[in-house]
Amino acid sequence: MVEMDAVSSNVISLQSVSKQYGNETVVRDVSFNVQAGECVVLVGHNGAGKTTLMKLMLGLTRSTSGSVEVLGGDPAFSASVAQHKTLGYLPESVAFYEAMTGVEVLRFYAHLKGATNLDCEKLLEMVGLGDASKRRVGTYSKGMRQRLGLAQAMIGDPQLLFLDEPTTGLDPILRRHFYELIDGLHKQGTTSIISSHALSEVEARADRFVIMKAGVMVACGTLDELYQQVDLPVQLKINVASGEASVIAERLGSDIDINKVNNQSFCLSCSSDEKMPLIRRIAELGDAVQDMHIIPPSLDEVYSHFMKGDQS
Repeated sequence: MVEMDAVSSNVISLQSVSKQYGNETVVRDVSFNVQAGECVVLVGHNGAGKTTLMKLMLGLTRSTSGSVEVLGGDPAFSASVAQHKTLGYLPESVAFYEAMTGVEVLRFYAHLKGATNLDCEKLLEMVGLGDASKRRVGTYSKGMRQRLGLAQAMIGDPQLLFLDEPTTGLDPILRRHFYELIDGLHKQGTTSIISSHALSEVEARADRFVIMKAGVMVACGTLDELYQQVDLPVQLKINVASGEASVIAERLGSDIDINKVNNQSFCLSCSSDEKMPLIRRIAELGDAVQDMHIIPPSLDEVYSHFMKGDQS
């Protein structure tokens, strides 16, 4: 695993990267860095350029212009990266030789990576395939194949994990288990790049988000930084004694944007800059307020803001 004293260094750097296929530009002038131990999530509509960015970072394709640096070298040529021992990759659509058993598949990939076979059965246990390790892959469900793909990506304790739509085909319990595994790897210093449409799954886990639209990076930052960029309203839900909601809402004044008033609660909307002054006004109501919940914009709302006007 990655040594924690390397956390401050960049392990991936993209500078003004563009990629063309014929006359079509699928990635245009993208720049960002990834530090060791970070979890960076790529989000965007189908065809936005997320998978192409992954392939560029993996060295599976070369940029038309700009530079891509992974672990200190060009991934298309660097010997250390080309060994693949430091990288783990789970593509969106996984395909394995169906006549092989689960454990045979992992041993095959362990051999390709120059890793030992010792951890193959342990990895299958980790992803919930311990009881199916001796079964042929042809008998596996889609979700089981996806978990086998994750086990394959984790062979050799990779320094970098690239996961393209990794929870496709997994039920909610297995999705949660998957991200618990990834969380454990992050605690040990592993860096991950995840492409996902399931924004609610990654919202609390990602360190930063890269939002792609039609091949262009339209935003990059932490969730708090994205909140500042879009300046979407913050919601506050105020709980009061039964029957008092309308009266107490009126005490706050007519200049407050109040909505969703019911018997014992009401909601307020305000900008980020107005949030703290409004909270102080609410605090002045004293014991009339029983509870308050602050609800920031969701990642879905932030994403929709940047996709505004896009019909994809």
